[in-house]
Amino acid sequence: MCRLLGIASSEPTNFQIVLRESPRSLAALSREHRDGWGIAIFENEHGWRVDKSVVCAGEDERFHELALGARGEMLICHVRRKTVGATSLVNTHPFENGRWVFAHNGTVAHTDWVRSQTSTERLAEMGGETDSELLFAWLLTKLDEAGAADVPASPATDRVIGHAVRTARERADFGAFTFLLSDGVTTYAHRHGRTLYLLERTPEDPVRVRRMSRDGSAVMTPWSQHRIAVFVASERMTEEPWQEIEEGMLLRVERAPVPHFRLVAA
Repeated sequence: MCRLLGIASSEPTNFQIVLRESPRSLAALSREHRDGWGIAIFENEHGWRVDKSVVCAGEDERFHELALGARGEMLICHVRRKTVGATSLVNTHPFENGRWVFAHNGTVAHTDWVRSQTSTERLAEMGGETDSELLFAWLLTKLDEAGAADVPASPATDRVIGHAVRTARERADFGAFTFLLSDGVTTYAHRHGRTLYLLERTPEDPVRVRRMSRDGSAVMTPWSQHRIAVFVASERMTEEPWQEIEEGMLLRVERAPVPHFRLVAA
């Protein structure tokens, strides 16, 4: 099992609360998910910045430095508990290819079938040995076939991703493939076999500056009064009204013009 986190924000945001300061931050969760971490932050002018390490996030000074200083409009983050593949940078999520980054939680059993459905070109681009990167290459293959891999997400992209996850789910004992797939503006969040939760923050949200968690610790939230955000995570990370995403659901989370989400047929 691993832990995923995706955030779409209406303005550049510091992510330290959910990365290192809340009681269920990724740094805290990494005690049970020790096999590396990755942070992908989308900065509007520069695109994706991806940082990774094979060290446990909570014990890695570099992770804490990035958590304190990183700012952006979109975040995809992952802490790994390996099931397939060695502890190495090439096997550490999120994976990046072109405009897309991808992070996965679960283990895919039908890797031979996935490989058979993946183009030679996409297989050749793989740097590691995980089922997760193979799943990413397969999704990119499907986007290639529709001419949708290198252009902004559209209804055609929805159809491709929706059909792909439905096809996989219909295969008996395919395995768990809860994932986040993002191009920096649009993020697809799919749940199958592992938990996934959603949180919306709006200007009406009273939890803005300081609050107490259940364990009695104070949590500071340096959150703009005008900022809107959508969070997707493997579990409820803060004492806020997270909604559980139902098994089999595929969400499309948009960063612009303001963060929002909708269900995609899958």
